[in-house]
Amino acid sequence: MLENPRSPRVRAVAKLVKRSARQETGLFLLEGPQAAREVLAYRPDTLVEMFATPTALERHPDLRSAARDAGIEIEYTTEAVLEAMADTVTPQGIVAVARQTPTSVRDVFADAPRLVAICEEVRDPGNLGTIIRAADAAGADAVVLTGRTVDPYNPKVVRATTGSLFHLPVAVAADLATTVERARAAGLRVIAADVGGGDFLANRDLLAEPTAWLFGNEARGLEEEALAHADLSLRLPIYGSAESLNLATAASVCLYESAFAQRAGRTA
Repeated sequence: MLENPRSPRVRAVAKLVKRSARQETGLFLLEGPQAAREVLAYRPDTLVEMFATPTALERHPDLRSAARDAGIEIEYTTEAVLEAMADTVTPQGIVAVARQTPTSVRDVFADAPRLVAICEEVRDPGNLGTIIRAADAAGADAVVLTGRTVDPYNPKVVRATTGSLFHLPVAVAADLATTVERARAAGLRVIAADVGGGDFLANRDLLAEPTAWLFGNEARGLEEEALAHADLSLRLPIYGSAESLNLATAASVCLYESAFAQRAGRTA
């Protein structure tokens, strides 16, 4: 059992909270039983280490079985060690370290996708994690991050995805223009979600076609240069008195509208 919160091994895990350590090692931090359950189910090949307190494993005996089936040995720790490793204030007794497995933008668009989310300058970890989760739930083929969008392996992003990070490809691209070119070459229409865009309902029929949704920064939205890359921009209607929709909420609506339209088209 690991008992020393200041040991080099514990500190190495705790450092993964920082982007510099993640970039240097190619590893990232997972916390909680749900994240552990998802990585064991979908990407056990990426797991490097898994740690848990005895109490946590008693509460989640399925994780012990899943780890054994995947050939992963869970190492016991004290509560103090687990707290030293974790990013959260009140960790749930389970921490894991996994290898990052980003997908290339080339591969995303080589597989003839029908629905992709492109996130340009999305800075809030909770928003990005929720968009990845919504894209997964809506059956999207991939999520592509451009500009200075937050690191998808940031612990807060990972937690907000609730495991969806392991379900669909997530690509990090340096350049929006190149991403849009690849999307168009793959036959997708690029639609920007923007408060100054056209009427959503009047253009709803377009959503049955292969689409790459472009989402911008939480505070500023999409810059003019970014908007110029889109084929068109649409705004979601506000029927009540709300000033606007949260980015992740708006993205969820857009992705699901595309999912509904595309599935209706397949069964028509």
